[in-house]
Amino acid sequence: MEQLLTTNVATNLYWFGRHLERVEMTLIDVMALFDIIIDGDKNAGQDYYARLEIDLAYDSASDFLDNAIFGSHPSNLAELMSNARENAIICRAHIETDAFGETIKLYELFDHASRSANRVDYEFIDSALSLINEIWGIKTRGLVRRKSDHFIRLGKLVEKVDLHVRHGKDGEELPEYLNNILQTARKIAPNAKLSIYETDEEANLDAINELIHHLVVE
Repeated sequence: MEQLLTTNVATNLYWFGRHLERVEMTLIDVMALFDIIIDGDKNAGQDYYARLEIDLAYDSASDFLDNAIFGSHPSNLAELMSNARENAIICRAHIETDAFGETIKLYELFDHASRSANRVDYEFIDSALSLINEIWGIKTRGLVRRKSDHFIRLGKLVEKVDLHVRHGKDGEELPEYLNNILQTARKIAPNAKLSIYETDEEANLDAINELIHHLVVE
């Protein structure tokens, strides 16, 4: 039987995937930048966040970790995890019990750290990434994929593209991401189409947003 999803649920499943992917990718990048700053390139973190239109100030590598993860800016990971938690609560009936439980643990980890007087460190980031890996692992278990699973995967893939474009990364990966988005979309709507532009990344983002809009309101 086909799984029926309301527009609100489909939207929140999609954004759950996006928020969780943003948290994961940011943590991975922040850890790499932390090492670069320690090695002497003190502006590496500022350059990274400037591409997100964020003016990130810090005095040291440790200060960079705190401000990157919990600073007053749109990429504050505690706030992103709060959003992911709300997405998961709204979609509770369509997320595996184990994945939902790990999501709540992840939110609580960020919430506690954001209110702690202690600085974040490798242990915190390792714990967060471990929980995220567990959530993604639960989502890939089993042989049957439901429409709800495809919406979460779409969010994950779209966030990859968005960050890829924002950071001006090597364009060779982009066509693969776009193709994966289209193939996932067609598991929701077999006739789904996605215009792909080889040299216009902004047009690709517009095309993706249009595709997601059509899938959500169908």
